[in-house]
Amino acid sequence: MALISRKSFQLYSSSTPASRAALMTLSKRLNFISGQRKPPNCSSVTMRMLCVKDKSQYTLCRKKRVQNMQTQPLSVNEAVHFCGDTRNCTKSNNVWMDEQLFFKKLNNLCTANEIFYFLRSLEVMSDTMASGALQKISEVEVDDNGLKNPELLENEVFRALCFQFEFESSKLSNRGLLNALQALTKLRIDPQSTLMTSLLSESEERLGRGQLTAENLCALGESLLELEGPSCAMLEQIVNHMQERDIKSWSPREIVMVYKILQVTVMEGKQYQNLLNRLNSVTLHTVSQLSPNFLSVILNSLVILHQTQAVPLVTALCKHSVKHVPYFTDHELINVLEAFLYFGQKVQMFTEALERLVPMSIRTMHPQTVSKVMQYCCKKMILSKPIFDAVAEGFISSADRLTTDQIAAYIIPFGTLNYLPPSASSLFRKLEAVLHTRLRHFQPHTLLNLLYSCVLIQRYPINFLPKIFSPYFLQKLQAQPPGLNRAVMSQLTQLFLTVSLECPFYEGPKLLSKYQVKAFPTPQSSPDVHLFKRVKTGLLYLLKKRIYFASEVSTPYFYVVDIEIKLDEEGFVLPAAQLEEVHRRIALCVDGQNRFCAHSRNLLGEEAIKQRHLQLLGYEVVQIPFFEIESLQNTRKIADYLHKKIFPCTYGLSN
Repeated sequence: MALISRKSFQLYSSSTPASRAALMTLSKRLNFISGQRKPPNCSSVTMRMLCVKDKSQYTLCRKKRVQNMQTQPLSVNEAVHFCGDTRNCTKSNNVWMDEQLFFKKLNNLCTANEIFYFLRSLEVMSDTMASGALQKISEVEVDDNGLKNPELLENEVFRALCFQFEFESSKLSNRGLLNALQALTKLRIDPQSTLMTSLLSESEERLGRGQLTAENLCALGESLLELEGPSCAMLEQIVNHMQERDIKSWSPREIVMVYKILQVTVMEGKQYQNLLNRLNSVTLHTVSQLSPNFLSVILNSLVILHQTQAVPLVTALCKHSVKHVPYFTDHELINVLEAFLYFGQKVQMFTEALERLVPMSIRTMHPQTVSKVMQYCCKKMILSKPIFDAVAEGFISSADRLTTDQIAAYIIPFGTLNYLPPSASSLFRKLEAVLHTRLRHFQPHTLLNLLYSCVLIQRYPINFLPKIFSPYFLQKLQAQPPGLNRAVMSQLTQLFLTVSLECPFYEGPKLLSKYQVKAFPTPQSSPDVHLFKRVKTGLLYLLKKRIYFASEVSTPYFYVVDIEIKLDEEGFVLPAAQLEEVHRRIALCVDGQNRFCAHSRNLLGEEAIKQRHLQLLGYEVVQIPFFEIESLQNTRKIADYLHKKIFPCTYGLSN
């Protein structure tokens, strides 16, 4: 950001006789036009835009790097009078312009230089018009990276405007004062400069005297929040003043401002839950009026303020967000996605809107936004082929510009949701190339998650596994949160098992037994209780006795089999407890909805690799998916289904 130091607008600080003379001339002129002899019918403050001959040092900070610049000497010139009230002012020699016409012309200007040229053509304007000019300058000259052209701060018109706002702050209208404060805040003027100190001090006095309208309070609150590190006392005062007004009559802008202030005050330990409850209730009735920006801000505030009880409001906001998806900025969309994740919301139409947006915008969308979209899909188990295919193409073309966390965020969902896009070959060639050049830049847990996701979809990172299984890397894993917990050790074990079963040519280091788990945890993929019960009932009807099958059987190979059936050499079913003469083992995988992607028949990566490994370990894997059995009405039909599925020819029971 760009800041002007405390000295920036102390144009009167030179000790030279010429500068002192200029200051005296300036003071007389200011007294003249702000005192007894104002232009006709101007009822509020009148100021004259003057430029002082003086060398003053500007200190500009862009992204915390300080640059010093010397301004050029300026001459004392006659310029523009500012009047506080323009409604009754008369035109004189074309030096006065109607306020409506002024703003119409101002809105058509596109650069600061055009604005300065326009202002030079005037001699009289209201403080509202002057502050509007500053606001327009801030709109056209500030972007996400800060001030586009720091040299505009040296412009004599700009400096003269600022000089007069500083010394006439007590005579400004509320609107002129607070609009100027907003504009200068956006221009990153140093809060410690005499200019900003003067405007903030005057604002605080008027706040204390209760002179500010609701609109004024909003403007002041927005400026304080933008200044980063605002006085919590002033923000509390604003909230208290707002509470005195009828909350039901608040505009969307006022509602948004209060939410933003409450974020700060609550983080400071203040409690406003009663106000939040009222605010949430009122906001519910204004959801349809919210702009994309306002909706995003409110959802973000509800997350930060932990408003998990505001279910009706959150639901309404999430549904209303669907129509705004094409218009959200990257930052706004990230806020909305975070709210969907935090509150557990899942709206099909929102996903469909993302499916239209992402393929169209993938080349211009910020990588962090793409990462958040993929996180949303991954957490919600949404396998959206349009999104995933577009992200794969985006990764191929832009991987070299991504951070390591973004690389992981792009790729991991493919493994989690068990999906290979049409461009899979190019995708993983690009990933391998990136890993070769940037492997050491990855955090240990990020790298492990990334490589683990690859093996879920049969993409084997053979060249990088020696690093993963090395004692040094394992020590780094243990040293960083969450350390070597059960989930991390399960990933390591499954990587090692994958290498052993699917990559017999691997000759690198092995995973030491002390880093292996005895069984993989199954909270995510544990059987659906209702479905599991129906399958066991059907098997009992089919096999007549419970002794002929075992449920949730632990194997020597880390996996737990849902249901195991043993057969002898002639195909007869053996008692589950029998250990001898076992010729075949059948593993029934009772796959409920929790093992599939949402609204899909695509198995999740962890279940797919389990079934693949069980086959390689010698089991005959029979999948019993929920969508094949849920329509069966009675036990007889379930038994017939299981008979055809498990014993397609025939079966017999061993005596």
